[in-house]
Amino acid sequence: MSIENLILNVDSYKASHYLQYPPGTEFISSYIECRGGELSETVFFGLQAFIKQYLQRPITFANIEEAGKLLKAHGLPFNRAGWEHIVSKHRGLLPLEICAVEEGGIIPLHNVMAQIVNTCPSCFWLTSYLETALVRALWYPCTVATQSREIKKIIAHYLQQTADSQKSLPFQLHDFGARGASSLESATLGGMAHLVNFYGTDTLSGILGARNFYHADMPGFSIPAAEHSTITAWGRDGEALAYQNILQHFSGKNKTVAVVSDSYDLWHAVENIWGGQLKNTIQTSGGTLVIRPDSGNPVQIVVECIERLMHIFGAHTNSKGYRVLPEYIRVIQGDSISRFTIPKILQAMQKHKQSAENVAFGMGGGLLQKVDRDLMSFAMKASAIRINGIWRDIYKDPRTGPEKKSKRGRLALIQCENGDFRTIRLEDVNQYKNFLRPVFRNGNLLIETTFAEVRQRAAL
Repeated sequence: MSIENLILNVDSYKASHYLQYPPGTEFISSYIECRGGELSETVFFGLQAFIKQYLQRPITFANIEEAGKLLKAHGLPFNRAGWEHIVSKHRGLLPLEICAVEEGGIIPLHNVMAQIVNTCPSCFWLTSYLETALVRALWYPCTVATQSREIKKIIAHYLQQTADSQKSLPFQLHDFGARGASSLESATLGGMAHLVNFYGTDTLSGILGARNFYHADMPGFSIPAAEHSTITAWGRDGEALAYQNILQHFSGKNKTVAVVSDSYDLWHAVENIWGGQLKNTIQTSGGTLVIRPDSGNPVQIVVECIERLMHIFGAHTNSKGYRVLPEYIRVIQGDSISRFTIPKILQAMQKHKQSAENVAFGMGGGLLQKVDRDLMSFAMKASAIRINGIWRDIYKDPRTGPEKKSKRGRLALIQCENGDFRTIRLEDVNQYKNFLRPVFRNGNLLIETTFAEVRQRAAL
């Protein structure tokens, strides 16, 4: 059995739906939106990756045979004739059209971001059949990219308040999430979604995703860094030797290295090793040492760590009245980091007259794993159906859940004179530009976007 079989990339009950639509059904049009949630707007991202990975591979008779046997054993009917029609008449390529906003576009909640419709009347059932795969392919990278961008806004705000420039911003949120992601594919999608906003990552699969799906050259960067095993392997009495060894290998002019420093006693490491035995080496290396605390209350630890480093290595006061460590030493906090703790840390730093440029953040599970579809209430709903040549609106309007009311008709996304986006009926577009563009039709990618373009659209 192949997990790559697109016929089986579906919720089980979808297999029975081809028998449930009204007689004479020819076309079904569905749309994707964020119905609500904790964030006010969405970075649209990930569709091109899904199209390239899944929709440009033809369905085969072998796929049909495999799916038919499995679904029958699973207790479901199977639309063998429908899938054989796709192979025989459409060379195995799905007769669908997907229209969507530009990737990297910032779309307020409650607006259509993508619309999908079958292009062959015999495949009216196909639009909704793809819901499972398409929604999953979009909600996750969109949500990661959106949350990452929200954090970028937070850091940018504190840099604007406390720093003379924002040149450090692209590297102030580093992706530590690879090992905490639920799968390699999740790490790939989430890793490249974060890179829409920042350049720092240790999730190599995200690099590969951006290169494979969006023609990126080198979208993200990392530096040599220590983990606890490379420190504790030297024993407690050898901690200074472990640090010295790292500096010998990785420090130097224009080089940066990060060293976790809480294996035993963070304050001993800061004051007696980094600020004592190795102080001169750090100051004269020509590079930058990034000290990583990795335990304790992150708000208190970051502020105190920076304060102690300033006491040892000095600091200058910038034009906005905030203190900045010498360029050869910085701090990165990678423990207990989220979009909720980052502003608390930066607020505490500001209170202590420490500039936000002194610190970077490493975010793991909070970046790639602690998100779900409900964070922005991603949904795909059918909104129009053509029966015997006549288009009709279809919608849901549950009395017991009015927040789930769906849109009606074939849709368009326009931008009003005041700059706000608004979803309207397609027939009402008139002089407005429809921001939903055809990007996929019948197996063909119609518009290909680059990672640089995605980044440009998502820029603050």
